[in-house]
Amino acid sequence: MGIFDEIKKKLSHEFIDIIEWLDYTDDTIVHRFERYQNEIKNGAQLIVREGQTAVFINEGQLADIFTPGTHTLSTQNLPILTTLKGWKHGFNSPFKAEVYFVNTHLFTNEKWGTKNPITLNDDRFGLVEIRAFGTYAFKINDAGKFVVDIVGTDANFTNFEINEHLKSLISTRFTDTIGEANLPIELYAANTSELSDTCLEVMQHEFNSVGISLEKFFIENVSMPEELKKEIFEYSRIDKLDLDKLTKFKTAKAIEAAAANEGGTAGAGMGMGMGFVLAQQMGGMMNPMTGQQPIQPQQTTPLAPPPMPVQVQYFYAQNGQQAGPASFDQLKVLFANRTINKDSLIWKQGMSNWTALKDIEELKSFLGGNTPPPLPGI
Repeated sequence: MGIFDEIKKKLSHEFIDIIEWLDYTDDTIVHRFERYQNEIKNGAQLIVREGQTAVFINEGQLADIFTPGTHTLSTQNLPILTTLKGWKHGFNSPFKAEVYFVNTHLFTNEKWGTKNPITLNDDRFGLVEIRAFGTYAFKINDAGKFVVDIVGTDANFTNFEINEHLKSLISTRFTDTIGEANLPIELYAANTSELSDTCLEVMQHEFNSVGISLEKFFIENVSMPEELKKEIFEYSRIDKLDLDKLTKFKTAKAIEAAAANEGGTAGAGMGMGMGFVLAQQMGGMMNPMTGQQPIQPQQTTPLAPPPMPVQVQYFYAQNGQQAGPASFDQLKVLFANRTINKDSLIWKQGMSNWTALKDIEELKSFLGGNTPPPLPGI
């Protein structure tokens, strides 16, 4: 072999066309390989690393796709591009094509959240608003579809550009899923794991339609206004307590608060009243110590008090089951706390059938706005 052949061989090795992309970022999804006039030589070396896919685009049309490995570009491994170019017997001169490198690794810890509150209709609390936020992870599972449908001619496509679209999609589908779940409002925060799995399944199809696989979806928090949260806590406590005991407890607290308010008239009166009672009790305790008998009031024939009125007991329907009995005052508390409503079925002794609360005369006062009938003769 002559010296010129050796030089020619050496030069041919030194000037082999190499197409590759080294990603030094953590947010690039697609990078277009830049080449003057997009010319690629026959026999060029294409290097696709793990976590990458190379996509060839010819005049806006999707051509060949290469997975990780080293590929020598020729008509044998460019079948689609060969057909589009019309190479019947191979090619020798440089050809033009755009090469896009697609990152196929997992993009993690992407944030999502509801931009506006989600309005739900709860059976006990009426219309309520909640917000939610969390994270998700995705990767490209169809590089060709993603480049054609989403990237277009963008030379450097980042996850920031796709995240806005994905977050809008997530927010919409999350709202639909939450509405269809129809859970009591306090259970949304307690079932984030189950809701996350359901949302992942619902959203997967739409992500796949643009070449993306939604790998993970997490709901980290479901929040509600503070006043609604306090109302739910209060309702939960009342639901667990005996209403009669609760009424007595609150009455005792009110008496204690009134007695402590010495600056007010009611507090002073309460204080004097309690003072008289204490004085009498102390006097009774002191008399045995001094040997003196307490002054007894003149004995009179005691009058028999009238019999105590019988308190009407009501039964009510809750979640398809009978509950009760409850007194009139207890029933009023249940209505105020939205445990029952105007359409709840009520029964008491003497009634032949269960009747809606709004149709029982003595219970209409719960509804408010009652107007007495006109006076006779007017």
